[in-house]
Amino acid sequence: MSRPDKQAPVEGQGLRPVLDIEDLKVTFATDAGDVHAVKDVSFTVAPGEIVAIVGESGSGKTVTAKAILGLLPETAQSSGAVVISGNDIITVSPHQLRQIRGRDVAMVFQEPSTALNPVYTVGWQIAEGLRAHRPEGKRVGRREARRLAIDALRKVGIPEPEKRVDYYPHQFSGGQKQRVVIAAALALNPGLIVADEPTTALDVTVQAEILELLRDLRDQFGTSIVLITHNMGVVADLADRVVVMFQGDVVEEAPSQVLFDAPREEYTQKLLAAVPHLGRNSASEGFTERAFQDKEVLVRATDLEIEYPGRLGSPAFRAVDKVSFTISAGEVFGLVGESGSGKTTIGRAIAGLNRTTGGSLEVLGYEMRNYKERTFRPYRKDIGFVFQDPAASFNPHLTIGECVAEPLLIHTDLSGAAVTKKVEELLESVQLPRAYAKRFPHELSGGQRQRASLARGLALKPKLLVADEPTSALDVSVQAKVLELFREIQVEMGFAALFISHDLAVVDILAEWVGVLYKGKMVEQGIGNQIMGNPQEDYTKRLLASLPVPNPAEQAERRAVHQALLARR
Repeated sequence: MSRPDKQAPVEGQGLRPVLDIEDLKVTFATDAGDVHAVKDVSFTVAPGEIVAIVGESGSGKTVTAKAILGLLPETAQSSGAVVISGNDIITVSPHQLRQIRGRDVAMVFQEPSTALNPVYTVGWQIAEGLRAHRPEGKRVGRREARRLAIDALRKVGIPEPEKRVDYYPHQFSGGQKQRVVIAAALALNPGLIVADEPTTALDVTVQAEILELLRDLRDQFGTSIVLITHNMGVVADLADRVVVMFQGDVVEEAPSQVLFDAPREEYTQKLLAAVPHLGRNSASEGFTERAFQDKEVLVRATDLEIEYPGRLGSPAFRAVDKVSFTISAGEVFGLVGESGSGKTTIGRAIAGLNRTTGGSLEVLGYEMRNYKERTFRPYRKDIGFVFQDPAASFNPHLTIGECVAEPLLIHTDLSGAAVTKKVEELLESVQLPRAYAKRFPHELSGGQRQRASLARGLALKPKLLVADEPTSALDVSVQAKVLELFREIQVEMGFAALFISHDLAVVDILAEWVGVLYKGKMVEQGIGNQIMGNPQEDYTKRLLASLPVPNPAEQAERRAVHQALLARR
C-alpha cells in the first residue's frame, strides 16, 4: 500500500503544510447562551510531522479535531480557516468535503466500541469507506474493496486478515478494535490522520504496539498525524511538537523535548506535575504482607476457572485458568495485564455478571459457583461497579442524575428530594457540578462521563468496589484529582476495591497488592512496589517496559529496552 505521490518523511521546512489552521473559532449555541469552545486557535502540521494537542477535558482538543474533518454539529458556528490540500474545510461544499474525507484526511475516533457498527463485519465497514470516498468516476467493486480491506487489516497487524475481515466488532479485543478503526482510516491512504485518544483504555503493551504502528505510518509513508491525548507519556513517545490548550486557547506550543524539559507556562507545568510516576507516592510504601491478615476476607478465589462455551463446533475458550487470590476489607487489589488476559472477566464474575465454571469464588461469603440471582440479589447493594466504557454503560435516554440515582431507587427507600440531594452530593464528590445532573451522557466529555460512572458506583457506599479502568478516559490533571479523591473516599468509607487498570503508575498509586495476569493465568502477585520495582517474571518486565514515561529522551531508551525484551521472546 505505497503512496508514491506523497512526500517522504522530512522535517517539513520549506514544504507546504499538510494542515494549516488560522484563527479558528468554534461557538456552540445552547439554551443557556453561546459557549465558546475554541478561541483563535492557530497552528500548522508539516508533511511527516506528528503534532500532539494536549489539555484538560473541555479544553477544546476534540472540537478542534472535529473541525479539521468538518464533523462539527449543526449547533456549532465556526470561523477562521482550516486548510487541507489547498481546501478550506470551513467553506467547501458538502460534496467537496466528502471527497476530502478519507482521501486527504481521516479520523481515528476515541472509542472504537461506539465508532464501529455492531451489526456489520469489519471488512464491510472498511469497504463502505472506500466506496463512499472513492475518487470521482472510479468504481470500487466488491472484490477490490475486500482486497483493500484485507490489506488495511494486515497493515495494522491484525492476524489472519483474510479470515478476520469477516468478523464482527464484538469478536475483537479492545486493542484489536482500535487497530480496525485505524485500518478504516488508512484505507484510502490519507496524508493526514487525526487520532483522537487512540490509546485510551488500552493496556500498556497494546498501547506500545499502537504507538509503534503510528510511528511506522509516519516513517514509511510520510503520514502526518494530529494526536489528541491526555497521556503525556504517549506525547513523549510519539510527538514531534506539542500544542497545549486550555479553555479553548492555545497557551503554549513547542517541540516535544523543549516542552518537557522547560515548560514555559504555569498551566503546562501543572499538567506535567500531575502525571503519575512509578515509585512516586506508592500506596504500598512500607506495606507488609501481614497488614490485612486479621481483616475480613471479602473475596477469595481458589483455582478459579471461567470458560466461554464454543460455538458451531469450536472448542470452549478458557478466559481464566486456575487463578487464586484474596481481597480483604479495606484493601485495594490492583489487577494488571494485557487486553484479553481475563482482568475484566474476573471483575464481572465477582459482581455476578459472569458465571464461574471451575474452582471456587467466594464474594462476601457467598459462593459464586452455580449461583442463583434470587439468592445473590441481597449482596448486590454491597458491591459497586465502575465500568470501563462510560459511553456504553449509561442509558442514553436518561439524564446523568437519573443514571446515578438508579442504585438508590432500586436498593434504598429514598425517593424524591432525598434522591436528588444525594445525587448532587455524589456528583460534587467526583468533581462534577450539580447542574450536570440534568445533562444527558452525550453532553459530557469522556472524562466527565467516567467521573459520573464513579459516582454511580459509590452511590450505595459499597463494601466492595470493582473498578474496571475507572481513570482511563481522564486527562492527567483530572486523573490526579480523581485518584486522590478515590483514595480519600476509600480510606473514609473503608471499602475494599478490585482496581483493574492498564496504567501501572496509577495502580502503583492506589494498590497495596498487585496481581499480573497473562492469558488467563496469574503469573505474579505481591506487594505493589516490589512487583513494580523488582519483577521476577519476563512478562511483568515487558509490561513495565511498555509503560511510556513523560520524558522524550528517557522514553526513547525505554522503547529500545522494550524492543530488546520482545526480541528475546
